[in-house]
Amino acid sequence: MITKIYRVKGTFVMGDEFHKFVKEYKATCEADVEQKIYERFGSKHGITRNQIKISEISEIAPEEVLDPIVKEIL
Repeated sequence: MITKIYRVKGTFVMGDEFHKFVKEYKATCEADVEQKIYERFGSKHGITRNQIKISEISEIAPEEVLDPIVKEIL
């Protein structure tokens, strides 16, 4: 399988506030990226899937990566 790099944008609820996020992940498809978002935000912030709203998932080129950890993996 070919792995691609995706940038995910969205919001999540923390207390009474909405917080924006932009994350980059290496994955084989958009569905895998979506699952990673739900798992990691749920684990880190103790929130449920309905408290996370993904507004955009887009494939990006390796040159466009901003996340230093993803850059290191490449």
